[in-house]
Amino acid sequence: MKTGAKDTTTTPAAPAGSSRQADGQLAEARVAAHLERQGLKILARNYRVKGGEIDIVAREGKTTVFVEVRLRRNDAFGGAAASITRSKQQRLILAARHWLQAHGETPCRFDCLLLEGRAADAPITWLRDAFSAD
Repeated sequence: MKTGAKDTTTTPAAPAGSSRQADGQLAEARVAAHLERQGLKILARNYRVKGGEIDIVAREGKTTVFVEVRLRRNDAFGGAAASITRSKQQRLILAARHWLQAHGETPCRFDCLLLEGRAADAPITWLRDAFSAD
């Protein structure tokens, strides 16, 4: 069944575009490595469908974990968690529904991993089950 989704599982070696894009790619790579160290299996990165994108799709046991990575260079407009608006959640849910339709229905959850700052040692905050599709 064709869903129109593009499944990109690798990150380009040299980030293209703005430094914001490069920072985002580095943050996603850091988070993916962190999740793997915590025992999750990375299934896809930058899974895109019309109207939505999931930064990382992972598996923890039998649960599919849809991960949103948020990096904030500073908190002038609120922290990383404040940037996950209801509209952003709806786009993630749309992409997740496409993923589940294409790859099989499984229990799932939405996690957000937050980085406050670009430093390589900036702490990662993991919000498990941050929101639901309801």
